[in-house]
Amino acid sequence: MILALALLSLGFATTVQAATLVDLNNAPQGAHFARGAGAPVCTVTGTTVNCTGTAIEGVGNTNATVELAVTSTVSGVCHNPGTNSKVVEPFSKSVTTTTSSELTSTRNGRLVVPAQTTVGTSTADFLATFKCPNPNWRPEVTSNVLSFEYTLTFAGFTAPAIRITG
Repeated sequence: MILALALLSLGFATTVQAATLVDLNNAPQGAHFARGAGAPVCTVTGTTVNCTGTAIEGVGNTNATVELAVTSTVSGVCHNPGTNSKVVEPFSKSVTTTTSSELTSTRNGRLVVPAQTTVGTSTADFLATFKCPNPNWRPEVTSNVLSFEYTLTFAGFTAPAIRITG
């Protein structure tokens, strides 16, 4: 675990244990990945999530929306600065950052989905704005858990054709 955290802090990309669901029943009839393309792959580097692009053919004139939401769930405690430095109040806050793009299919019924990147909230960024209920108390972050959801949803469909969570 310590090695994994050290590698992340150095900026190495890691493939997250992600769940990928591709359901082309939620796409225009005849939709299929273009030759050489497949479901996007998402990697996490620090608090940044990068998902590769893809291409889907056979979509006719149907457009789509691609969205990548990154949630940082920050937990910790507030300390009373007295001699015992008592823990006086635990906290847990979630901050979500989302990017979204409207995609237009080409004249030949091909949808090119570009790579997506979204940055979550770092511990330092969280602490820059978080205040304990008492201004004399000191916040201490004990964990910052990153999760993400990537979706590609075609116009006229209620469920995504591609959904990746990690």
